[in-house]
Amino acid sequence: QVQLVESGGGLVQPGGSLRLSCAASGRTLSSYAMGWFRQAPGKERECVAALGWSGGVTYYADSVKGQFTISRDNAKNTVYLQMNSLKPEDTAVYYCAAESLGHGSRWYRDYDYWGQGTQVTVSS
Repeated sequence: QVQLVESGGGLVQPGGSLRLSCAASGRTLSSYAMGWFRQAPGKERECVAALGWSGGVTYYADSVKGQFTISRDNAKNTVYLQMNSLKPEDTAVYYCAAESLGHGSRWYRDYDYWGQGTQVTVSS
């Protein structure tokens, strides 16, 4: 079993940047595909980016292509989401998740382990 803890959220002005981190314990993340999801009030949870178990990017949501970058540091057992040019519509709780099958799915039901989430608020 793997435990995931997100950090790095906060309040940022439009156009600003944040880097979210997802630190894992219990198992090495290199055994899993990893995804970053977000959920805004009244909306469904959506995948913004995913990595396959081999580390290759498998998915970016159209709304974040060219704006967000997902990456993994196996030595630190941590996955990152670099978010640039943030917009008010990026405001949400962001979650990282681990997928045992390793596909890097965009569907939240395919993920087995979840962090507690970190709030990102983009506002002036």
